[in-house]
This record gives sequence, structure tokens and C-alpha cells, in this order.
Amino acid sequence: MDRKLTWWILAGMVLGVIAGYAVNQSVDAELAKVWASWFKLLSDIFLSLVKMLVAPLILSTIVVGIAHMGDSAALGRIGFRAITWFILASFISIGLGLLLVNLFQPGVGAPVGAHTIADLGEVKKLDGREFILHVFPHNIFESMATNNILQILVFSLFAGVALSALGEKGAPLVRGAEALAEMMLQITGYVMRFAPFAVFGALANVVAINGLGILLTYGKLVSEFYFGLMLLWLILLGIGGIFLGRRILDLVRYIREPVLIAFSTASSEAAMPKLFEQLDRFGVPRRISGFMLPMGYSFNLDGSMMYSSFATIFIAQAYGMELSWGTQIMILLTLMISSKGIAAVPRASLVVITGTLAMFGLPVEGVAIILGIDQFLDMGRTATNVVGNAVATSVITKWEGMLEVEEPAEQDLPHAPAHTVHDGARGLDLDPSNFEDERSKPV
Repeated sequence: MDRKLTWWILAGMVLGVIAGYAVNQSVDAELAKVWASWFKLLSDIFLSLVKMLVAPLILSTIVVGIAHMGDSAALGRIGFRAITWFILASFISIGLGLLLVNLFQPGVGAPVGAHTIADLGEVKKLDGREFILHVFPHNIFESMATNNILQILVFSLFAGVALSALGEKGAPLVRGAEALAEMMLQITGYVMRFAPFAVFGALANVVAINGLGILLTYGKLVSEFYFGLMLLWLILLGIGGIFLGRRILDLVRYIREPVLIAFSTASSEAAMPKLFEQLDRFGVPRRISGFMLPMGYSFNLDGSMMYSSFATIFIAQAYGMELSWGTQIMILLTLMISSKGIAAVPRASLVVITGTLAMFGLPVEGVAIILGIDQFLDMGRTATNVVGNAVATSVITKWEGMLEVEEPAEQDLPHAPAHTVHDGARGLDLDPSNFEDERSKPV
């Protein structure tokens, strides 16, 4: 089924571009928008279904994982290693973006036009105090209703540690969370069957409105940015290969579907349920991926971080402003901090870029230059975010000695018996001693 779904998604991408281009060339602009809105309906339905999955899936997997971890020291160690990886990846992503944009200088001669700050619409400001306060939920039901991943992560950490401390008293809730995780994975399988239609609608919508001509106008920026993303993929996968060895190639094969979904829909949320499933099959225990992925989606958006540095200097070049290396290093350090909050606000990358431009006295209205092609750039950086978090999760799992033997990628997830725990798509006895013995065996 996996291989068929991959081909159906690719077919949806091709047909979406063809349908969108046909509409763009055959009708006037107003009618094209009407067609585009109907195309977009397909992707909107899919994204709504995926958002329905995210909150209960994250809550159940983190709670079950931490409740069975039983060792707070292990949780702290995994968290420390994760943050270390995230900081390293941030320096690589932002630094590579600065290096390439200075080397290629895509902003020189770019069409500035009559863009103004009004073209941006409403962009929420990035405020450090508000972001810190935003991390901590005041109502978990509100956090789940709004799919606030960071707040769900915080609550789930408290709940998992508390259930672990309660022992047998908390066992019924743990079993309930296990059943919830199983149910959400089953629903994920149903929802993913609609992915090719969503992919078709997402691309047809963009091409119907903008046409393919916009890619020619900004061809230099798009091609050089995607070249940078390819280099970033090679670097991240290369570092991952140091830890995973030849299994890094298997990881690439396993995550191809979530990467395609993320690329075609430009939504990290759309890819998350499928990424959980594929990492299960690769051999990452759910108690690790359930902790790492939500944290990674908040603090380890490699593609978005590279885009922030690339776009900031691109805008300065477009306005003919020379920036010293000292200033660019300060921009790098600023992005290192501000990019960690981009999951908490809408239009996240634009927020970070706008705030950075304002901080360094650069023309904020320059963000409007890239709005027309932001969707095309967003597709690449979103897919990169998925790759970065898949590599990070797999490396930390291997680092902990918990990476298991992978399952055949084409098999559907087996159904665990009612008396077992679903962890990494494998049935395990509920006896804590047996659980620890099984999960501690390295590959």
C-alpha cells in the first residue's frame, strides 16, 4: 500500500500542476480564483482531517511513552541530547543560508516594485515575553482545540510523569491512552487515502492563481534556494549517517511519503501522523518519537530557519543595502533565538523575517517582495523540516541504544492484541520489567 500511495501522490502533484495551468491559461483572473477555491477545498478538507488527528495523537503517544519510561533521568538525558542536536542543526541551517545568499546574491536586481508594508496584511509580532508565556497552557482543552503542539507537549510531560509515579493506580489511564493512540493510528490510515486528492487540489490552487510564470520571474531565487535545501538535506543525512550507518538510506526510503505530503501541501501538520507511522516501522519506539517529534516541530524547523536567513539577506540585497559580516553574524544569532518561537505564531517564517528586518533597520516592506512565491518556497522548507526531524529523532534513538529492527516498508501496521502496549508498532507485555528488558536492547 505504501508504494502505491507514493505513486498516487506523485500523480496528484503532476495532475494538479496541469489542471492549475490549464485554468490559469484558459479563463480570466476572477474566474481562475473561483476554480482555485474549489481546488483548495480538497486540500482544506484533508488538512482539517489531519488537524483532527494531531492533538489526541501527540497527547496519547507522549503520555504512554513517558509513563512506561519509568526513569526520569532517561527523560532528562534524551531532552538534553535533543536540544544539543537542535542547536547544532540551527547553526548549520541558518549559517548555510547566509553563506549561499552571499555567494549567489539572488537579491541583486530583484524586482522591488511598489511593495509596501500594507501588502503583508496582518502579521502578528514576535514578542519574547509572550512566547515564553505561550509555552505553558492555562487550559489543556483549549490547547488541544487550537492544536498548540508546544502546550500539548508540556501538559503531556506532566501527565506522563504523574502516571509513572502513580504506578498501578494510573494503569487504567495508561491503557486508555494506549487505546487512544491505536485508534488515532487507525484513523490516520483512513485519512491518508485522501492525500493524493489533497495534493492535487493544493498545487492546482496555487498554479491556477499565479501560473507558472511567477517561477520564471523569481527563478533565480527559487532555484538557488532549492539548491541550498538540497545541500542542507545532504549535510543532515550525512551527519545522521555517522550515527545510523547504512540505515540512513533506509530512513530516506521510509519517510518519502510524509516528505511528499509536506512538500505538496506545505503543511508540517499534514505530514506528522504519517511520519509517526513510518518511524514506527523504521524501528523508533513510540515513546521516543512521541517526545522528539512534537519538540522538534517547535524547536527544530531546519528548512524554515534556513529560509529566514536566506530571505532576510535577499531583501537587503534587493534594496541595495550592504551588510558587514559582523552584522550578518548578529543576524544569525538573532535568528537562532527568534526562530525557536516560530511554531507559536501564524505565518511563522514571515514573522521572524519581519522582526529581524525591523531590528536591524532593514526595509520591512521588503517581505512583500517574496509573498508571491512564498507558497513555492514554503513547500521546500516544509519538506526539509520533516527530513530534519526524522533524522534528529532517529539519531537520538540510536544514541540511546533503543533503535530496533525495521519492519518491511510495504506492510501495513499490524494490530496489537488487546492486552499489549502499542509502542513502535510492536506488541509488548505490560509487565514493566519485561517492557524495560525488551526496549533496552540495541540493534
